[in-house]
Amino acid sequence: MTDLVLSPLQALATEVRACRACHDLPCGPRPIIQVAEGARILIVGQAPGRRVHDTGIPWNDPSGDRLRVWLGIDRETFYGPDFAIIPTGLCYPGSGPRGDHPPPRHCAPLWFARLRALLPDVALTLLIGRYAQAYHLAGRDARLGVSWHVRHGADYGALWPLPHPSGRNNQWLARHPWFAAEILPVLRERVREVLRCGRRGDHRPS
Repeated sequence: MTDLVLSPLQALATEVRACRACHDLPCGPRPIIQVAEGARILIVGQAPGRRVHDTGIPWNDPSGDRLRVWLGIDRETFYGPDFAIIPTGLCYPGSGPRGDHPPPRHCAPLWFARLRALLPDVALTLLIGRYAQAYHLAGRDARLGVSWHVRHGADYGALWPLPHPSGRNNQWLARHPWFAAEILPVLRERVREVLRCGRRGDHRPS
């Protein structure tokens, strides 16, 4: 019987899921990612919510349902080999009166670059919410705010800023009807294009 040899991405994913750097989290550490050899679209959110923490499945909540509608895809596609999911904070950070706490600042520097380096086929990165945008748009007018970045998302090329699909953002969505009318149709076409041009066989998520 031969030992299973892990790819570099699989080995790193195993290391990430064993991370206990934030041992003082209210529900304990449980890093949640989805990575696959050959993934074409990378989703960078903020941090898992409580339901995601409990199930271990990224975006397995109403926010995820809305996000999939925004992208024009179903659950099977979302959890398939074309998508990688790496939140800015990999574990549920706990919550307070105003919602979930921000992702710990040391989490993304600890893991993101190493994971991203092993995803060379990613053609589109979705930056969801202000924490993801603050980290990944540093030096690119990151302080202009979510609304500005979302309005100009198509101008970023391989990066595409989006608002967070949480129900807490319903007022923002109501105040900015151009998002659904102008941005989402272009985004959906971009997602279809990336998926259509990137079929490279059956690469299973790690």
